[in-house]
Amino acid sequence: MLDRRSAVVGWLLLMPAALLLLAFTHYPAVATLWHSLFSTARPNRPARWIGIDNYRALADDPVFWNSLVNNAWYALGTIVPAVALAIVMALWVDRKLAGRGLLRLAYFTPTVLPMIAVANIWLFFYTPDYGLLDQIRSLVGGAAHNWLGSRETVLGAVMVVAVWKEAGFFMIFYLAALQQQSPELREAAALEGCGRWQFFWRVTFPLLMPTTLFVLINAVINAFRLIDHIVVMTRGGPDNASSLLLFHIYETGFKFWDASYAAALTAVLLAVLALLALLQFGLLERRTHYQ
Repeated sequence: MLDRRSAVVGWLLLMPAALLLLAFTHYPAVATLWHSLFSTARPNRPARWIGIDNYRALADDPVFWNSLVNNAWYALGTIVPAVALAIVMALWVDRKLAGRGLLRLAYFTPTVLPMIAVANIWLFFYTPDYGLLDQIRSLVGGAAHNWLGSRETVLGAVMVVAVWKEAGFFMIFYLAALQQQSPELREAAALEGCGRWQFFWRVTFPLLMPTTLFVLINAVINAFRLIDHIVVMTRGGPDNASSLLLFHIYETGFKFWDASYAAALTAVLLAVLALLALLQFGLLERRTHYQ
């Protein structure tokens, strides 16, 4: 009787979170998949069943494939540098330094700024002739360059903005994890003659794996979710060179008003994120050590 009562109480406690998860995560995902199987309703033409025609159209959509490839490079170019920079910054501000609080604040400040504000700040940096980067280039005799107007540099330019904004956010998690590690580990390693790099690679980093798994999942989601700076800085240009998958979904749904095709694109995005999450858990869970 007591076990049954405990089970009922447990399910009642889980019910609010489960209902919110069902209402705002699972139901929208299933509804999106369902709507992708219909045509887009028009004023004089109701939606009709078309099956997988929207998905067949994806295979012949060059903008979709271009956006998917761009997003893959964007994810690779933002996740690894942001996580690596976050670890370096956390290790740095975890030390006993003068003005450590101000240094932590400086690293974390980009995180609290809205992405729209961050994009406008970096627009000033990238402005041809008058921007900060071209002013520095002119001091060393370099020519002006249109960073956001060149196919060769635009994607890298928006990657820098994302890394600058996200590294401080990830640093907070790593700093909290570092402060939970026992100082006796370092003392024992020093007695054994362990070097700083060896201690980090053999002791510190393995103990940071739970945090790394959490940070990587959030970084992957952000790499496919954050497009505010794309809207402000490039609008996917030039010639779709900086178009990401979510930006393509946004344009399809709200610029061309093709809701069913946008739903198909969203279903593909959800499938990509689910696959990446499964790969992350499958590869990193075995290397994760919980204290």
